This record gives sequence, C-alpha cells and structure tokens, in this order.
Amino acid sequence: MTLFDPPAPLPERLRPRTVAEVVGQSHLLGPGRPLTRLLQSGRLGSLILWGPPGVGKTTLARLIAAEVGAHFIPLSAVSAGVKDVREAVTEAERLRGRGQRTILFLDEIHRFNKAQQDALLPHVESGLLTLIGATTENPSFEVNPALRSRARTLVLEALTQEEVRSLLDRALTDPRGLPGVTASDEALDLLARLAEGDARRALGTLEVAATLTNPVTPEAVTEAFGRHLPAMDKNGEDFYNLISALHKSVRGSHVDASLYWLARMLEGGADAHYVARRIVRMASEDIGLADPQALRLCIAARDAMEFLGSPEGELALAQAVVYLALAPKSNSVYVAWKKVRKAVQEGETLPVPVHLRNAPTSLMRAQGYGQGYAYYFDDPEGSFAQNYLPDGVSLDLYEPTGEGWEARVAERWRKLQAAHGEGQE
Repeated sequence: MTLFDPPAPLPERLRPRTVAEVVGQSHLLGPGRPLTRLLQSGRLGSLILWGPPGVGKTTLARLIAAEVGAHFIPLSAVSAGVKDVREAVTEAERLRGRGQRTILFLDEIHRFNKAQQDALLPHVESGLLTLIGATTENPSFEVNPALRSRARTLVLEALTQEEVRSLLDRALTDPRGLPGVTASDEALDLLARLAEGDARRALGTLEVAATLTNPVTPEAVTEAFGRHLPAMDKNGEDFYNLISALHKSVRGSHVDASLYWLARMLEGGADAHYVARRIVRMASEDIGLADPQALRLCIAARDAMEFLGSPEGELALAQAVVYLALAPKSNSVYVAWKKVRKAVQEGETLPVPVHLRNAPTSLMRAQGYGQGYAYYFDDPEGSFAQNYLPDGVSLDLYEPTGEGWEARVAERWRKLQAAHGEGQE
C-alpha cells in the first residue's frame, strides 16, 4: 500500500461479510423474520429497501446476492441511466445462458424518473433481473406503482444507540478496523448519540477522531463530527413530516413543541422563506377570525425574514409561531371556504341576480341591470330582505366559533342571519 493507494474508509472495511455480522434490523433478520424466511426459501423476488442513511441497505443487498449465489450488478440512480440498465440486461441474458441469476442493485432508486423506472419493468417482470432498490424516500411517492407492485418493500430502521455503540466497539477490536486505537466510554457514548442511527457516519467520524488524538476523547469526537445538523431531507417525507408536526403543534396550542419543530426545520436547512409562507397559512387556517391580528403579524414576520435573511430573520418567525400557538383558534373561515368551493365546483353555473348586476352603461340599465337593488344606507330593511344568491341556491357555510374576537361577533352573526331570513326552521 502506498500514498497513492490509501486504505478503504473504515465503514467499507467493516462492512459485514455475512448476515450473522449485521447489526440491527432484527425485525427483518431474526429467526422467522421476513428476510430470513426469504433467504431460507431460496425464492427471492425483487425488493425495495426503504430506510434512513447508514442502516445497511447496500450491505444487505450484497449479502442477499451472496446468499442466493446471484451475480451482483450495483448501479447508482444518481449517475446511471437507461444505457446502464440495457448493459445490465445484456449481461444478465449472457449469464442466464450459464444458469446464473442476476441481481441488479439500484441505489437511490427514487432518483430514477418515470421513464427510467419503466425501462426496468419488462426485465423485472420476466425474472431476467431481480431488482433490489434502495431508497431513503417513501416508495409510495417516489417509485412507480407498476414497479412497486412487482417488488416487496422492506422497511429498515435507524440503529439504536446501543447498536451503534456495538459497532464502534467492533471498530476498535476488529483487525479490519482501527488496531491500536482506544477511546473513552464517554467519547463512544457521545458519538453513538450524535450519529442518530447512522452507522456509516459514526464509523467515519471515529476514524477522523482517531487521527486527532489517541485515546479518542469526547472533545476529539466533537471536533471530528463538526456542527450537529438535525437529519432532514429537504425535499422528502422528513421535510413534510416536520411541517406537519409544526402545524399541528401550533393548532394544539403547544408553544414549546411549536418552537422545537420550527428549530428542527431551520437548523436542518429548510428554506426559511417557505417556512414563513406556511406560517402565514396557519394564521388563516387555524387562527382565522378568532384573532384577526394573527395574519398581520405573520405577514410582518415574513417581511422581516425577507428583509433580514437568516439567521436574524428567524427570530421573527419564532415570534410569529409563539403568537399563533397562544392565540385563540378558529377554522370557521377555512371550513366555510372548503364548503363553498365544493358547492361552486359541483353546482350549476347560475347567473347573477339582475338586481345585483353591475350597470355602468345605459344599455345595461335598459336591460334592467341593477334595478330593484336596495342600497343598505338608504333602505336597511329592504337591503336585508333582498336575495344575494342565485335563484334556488341556499347555503349554510360560515359558523363562528366561541373563541376570541369571533366569540364577540357571534351574536351579531345570528342577528344578521335572522334579518336575512337564514337559519330559520
């Protein structure tokens, strides 16, 4: 080995050589578990391995191929295309003539577009290729239904702190690992916690920390790890789960949880301007007329974010989130708007009543536009008595809640309904 032929990274050197060496995923690999039964039966079909980074998706795919004696073709959807799939098909056809099956491993399968995924279909369906796709994204959203129906999805879980710790211990004792390196229990415990279930990151950080000091200390782990950024895929399910958690915490009036999820998003690299837009939406959807000032404050927070940028503008978003969480809640306008949109989409397109029509020209006035309209300030009773909806249309949309400002106007709303002859039995 020379300077120009460096050793493989520690995670690669410690990659399990047998299924027995795999740490974690006991729900798939334990006695009687799904993957164990598949391997024992020898009737392996196509699989999609879905799970977070660093939990062994690639390792499992390699071990599965070895267990069933299949030829293994690894591709990454980041760099591969239809041409690479065709080459894999050609190789699989050649090997099938010798009686050998082929497993095509497609890492980050969610990066393949619809056309690229469709190119796999006939070869997976015919059995020429046994596909094992790996993805960190929810296959329900990212993998074509036709391909998904031909593969079994197995969900991999993040490793526990105890499982990560066992891998770190292995790295210090296995000849393939870091011979001669020691580490304090505090350092290993810290690294197991910071890794958040990602074995690859834990081992890579340990290798870097070992170059800083031996024995490895907590300070070396912190330096090697760098800034701790909460895990979040900015375009995937994690991102939308965090948005959902933030929205539901605000709706549930839980201030601390609202701040926590906001921080998780912003520290994880979410677009603060997008977050600001979602906060404005919350002000309309869940606070509404219970506190009409909420929308103004959230618009101001969005403007402050635009003006200041990150990180200064994030404080304005935090202020808005706390205000929304503390505010009285009303979704009455939100519910009314959904009802009326459905009514408009599903109902007839009826003409505007003649007395409500605009009459800017003499021709329109001659046709009766605007005639019979009772102007409220001239004739309040007549104004209430006239019809404001198309003929034959009856709607019951808005129902004020008993919270905040809306509670104060609820009585006025009931009087207006009575005056318009609505809400009557």
